[in-house]
Amino acid sequence: MSNWRDAILRQLTNPAARLTLVADPDGLLREEGLLEGIRELGFSLLAFEDAVAFRYVYETQFRSHWDRGEAIGSGVIVHVQADDLSGLPYDLLQAGRRLAFNLGEIFPNLSYPVVVVLDRGDLDALYEAQHLYAPGQLGDNATKEFVLRHVFAIAPELIRQPPALLQLLLRRHYQGQKIPEQLEQRLIQLLRKNPDWAEWPLEILVTDREQFFSFLQERWPLFLNQLAAGGDFIGRETRVEPACGQLPGPAFLPFDHQDIRVYIDTLFIEGILQPVPHPQAAALVGTWAGVGVESNPGADRKQRWEKLLTRVADMIPGPTARHEAWLQFARGWAELIGLRCEEEEAGSEPDPRFREMQARVDGAFASWLCDRYAGLISLPPTPPVLLNQLPRFLARQLAAGQERIALLLVDGLALDQWGIVREELSRQRPGLRFREKAIFAWIPSITSVSRQALFAGKPPAFFPNSIQTTDREAAQWLQFWLDQGLAHNQIAYAKGLGEGKAAVLEELLAQTKLRVVGLVVDVVDKIMHGMELGTAGMHNQVRQWARQPFLAGGLDQLLERGFRVYLTSDHGNVEAEGWGRPSEGALANVRGERVRVFSDARLREQVQQRFPGSIAWLAVGLPGNYLPLIASGRKAFVREGTRIVTHGGISVEELIVPLVEIEGSES
Repeated sequence: MSNWRDAILRQLTNPAARLTLVADPDGLLREEGLLEGIRELGFSLLAFEDAVAFRYVYETQFRSHWDRGEAIGSGVIVHVQADDLSGLPYDLLQAGRRLAFNLGEIFPNLSYPVVVVLDRGDLDALYEAQHLYAPGQLGDNATKEFVLRHVFAIAPELIRQPPALLQLLLRRHYQGQKIPEQLEQRLIQLLRKNPDWAEWPLEILVTDREQFFSFLQERWPLFLNQLAAGGDFIGRETRVEPACGQLPGPAFLPFDHQDIRVYIDTLFIEGILQPVPHPQAAALVGTWAGVGVESNPGADRKQRWEKLLTRVADMIPGPTARHEAWLQFARGWAELIGLRCEEEEAGSEPDPRFREMQARVDGAFASWLCDRYAGLISLPPTPPVLLNQLPRFLARQLAAGQERIALLLVDGLALDQWGIVREELSRQRPGLRFREKAIFAWIPSITSVSRQALFAGKPPAFFPNSIQTTDREAAQWLQFWLDQGLAHNQIAYAKGLGEGKAAVLEELLAQTKLRVVGLVVDVVDKIMHGMELGTAGMHNQVRQWARQPFLAGGLDQLLERGFRVYLTSDHGNVEAEGWGRPSEGALANVRGERVRVFSDARLREQVQQRFPGSIAWLAVGLPGNYLPLIASGRKAFVREGTRIVTHGGISVEELIVPLVEIEGSES
C-alpha cells in the first residue's frame, strides 16, 4: 500500500514543471517526510507568506538564473497555505502550473475538522487505518474515537483499572504525544463515563504534562511509606484533600504494577522525577524503587550514571528520524552531561564509555543534519522548530488573546546548563513552573547568525548586509512587531543584561503600554569565552551565576507585570580541542573557533583539504556567499592541543537549545 505522500509527489512530477504553484490550505507540503521527498526529486519549495521576502529569494536565487538560461534543480514549487492562489502576483500566475491539495481528498470518509488538527506526522497511521478498516462515513465524535484508537492506541472503554489509566498517562506524557485539544476533551468525556475516575483530576492529568509529573512526584513518598511498611496499597480508596501545592486525587498509585515500573524507573533516571529522602532509605535502596530514594549521594549518582548511560545509548536516533526524536534525545543527553560533570567534581576518573558515546552521537547527528536540516526551514512555526520561527509563534499567542509576552534570551546557554539554572530557580522560587521544550539554533551556531535570526524572525538569507554583526537586532525586532500591527511604544528590546543591570530592566518594564519585550542576558556567553576549566567548569560557574538575584528577580518583575515569559538561547557550547589554526588570515569573513566562514568556495576548499573531516556546510538558509567550514567532532580551529569551551559547530549541545515557558504560582 502506498502512503498519502505518493499521490502528491506523482502530481508534482508528472509532468514536471519549472514553476509549480500549489494551493495547500492544510500545509501538507510542509510535512517533514513530504519535504524530504520534494528535495530528493530536486525541487525547491518556497512559501509565499511575506511578499517582499518571497520576492527577494525568488528573484535572486531562481528567476535571475532562469533569465540567463541556467537550470536550478528540477524546478520551484511555490507554496500558498490557502484555499486558492488568488493572492499570488500576476507574473507567477501567468508562468506557473497550478495544483491544489487538501486533507479532505486524502481522508474523504473522516471528519475534516478533526483530521485537520492532527500533527502531520500522525497522518501515516491514520492513512493506514483508513485502508485497513474502511470505516465508512464518520461524524465528528466517531472520527475522534477512530483517531484515538488507531493513531494514539487509546481505547477508552478498556481503561477500567488504575494501572491502565496510569499507563495511558505515562505513555502519553513521557513520549510527548501531540494529541489535539478536541481529542483530549473527547477522551476525558469517554473516561468520565466510568464512575471509578470520579476522584481523578482528568482535566489536568490528561492535558498538562508538568502537572501530571507533579501529581506523581507528590504521591511517591506515600508509596514509599507503604512499601517500607510492607502494606498492600493497590486499589485502596483512601483519598487526600488538596493541600498547599498538592493536586487532588487518589493518594495511592500503583507504582509497582509491572506495566508502570518501567516508566517510573526511566523517569527517575532521566531526572523528570526527583528522588526523595525516607527514614527507611537503607531498606528501600535494595528494592526496585531504590532509584527514587535519596541514600548515599555518591552511590546514587553512580547508579544513575550507569542506568542513564545505557538508556541514552539506546535513544540515539537513526538517519531517517523525525526532528522531534533529536529534540527528545537532547534532553536525555543533557542529563547525562550534567551527571558526568558531577562525577568530575566529585573526583571520579573520566569514563571512556562517555567519550565513545560522544563520538557516536556527534557522527549520527552530523549525518542527520546534512540530510535533514534544510527541511526544518520549511516546517510550520507551530510549534517552532528553528529560532527564527519563534517570533511568529509568539505573535500567534498575542493574536489568541495573550496580553504581554517577554522573550528572555540567555546568550550561550546550553541545554545541560539550563538544567542547573532550573534547579537554582526552583530553590529560590518554589512556585515557578517550567514547561520545557527544545528548539534548533541556526548553523553556524554563532551569535550574529542564530541570535539575529531569532530577533529578525527570518532566516539569515534575509539579512546579508548585517550577518557579521548584531547591531541591527533592535531594529529587526521592532520591525517584526510593527509588521504584526503593534505600535512603537508597545515594543521594547534590551541587551547586555546581567548582574548590576536590575535597575535597567526595572526602568524598561515601567513602560505601561509594553506588550512585547526582547531581553538578552549575556553573562553565560561571557563565562564561556573566559572558561579554562572545561564543561565541568562551565557548570560550576553557571550555577554560581544562577544563585545570584538577577535572574530570579527579573522573572519576578516580568510575571508580576503580567508577561508570559519564554526563555531560550541562541546557541549552546562544547568543550573542544585545538587541531591547528588555518593560515588563510584575513581571507576568512568569520574566524571562529568552531567555524570559519568564506565568501569564496575555492578558498574554503583549500582550507578544508588541510583539515580532513571538516564540513563544508551548504548555504542552507544563508546568503549565497556565506560559506561556513565547520570543525568536525570536538575539534576547534585553535592551537593544536589547546582545550577550550566554545561554539559555532553542529554538536547536539551547540545546536539544540532550551525553549521554556515560565509561569508563576498563580498562572
